[in-house]
Amino acid sequence: QVQLVESGGGLVQAGGSLRLSCAASGSIFSFDKMDWYRQAPGKQRELVATLFSGGRTAYTDLVKGRFTVSRGNARNTMYLQINSLKPEDTATYYCHAARLGVEYWGKGTLVTVSS
Repeated sequence: QVQLVESGGGLVQAGGSLRLSCAASGSIFSFDKMDWYRQAPGKQRELVATLFSGGRTAYTDLVKGRFTVSRGNARNTMYLQINSLKPEDTATYYCHAARLGVEYWGKGTLVTVSS
């Protein structure tokens, strides 16, 4: 069974940076794609970044230029580097993966940005 575990969240001041990690049970190269979503209090979960199996990346306009998704040297880790954090980036960040039409979710890591 696939498990995704996020880490790296925390409390940070506006303008700061964080690197979130998503550790998968098994190689991430087996996934068609992996994504980072976030959900702010009282809001719907939204897609912020996608890492496709071939290495291509995509970002929502809200985070372009500040967020970078990447694979780690270990074959089972994906990262989300977040720079120039803003209070509106406060949310729980979730790792998501898809393989052969089946979706997997982690339990999330909370990022809180103070102004």
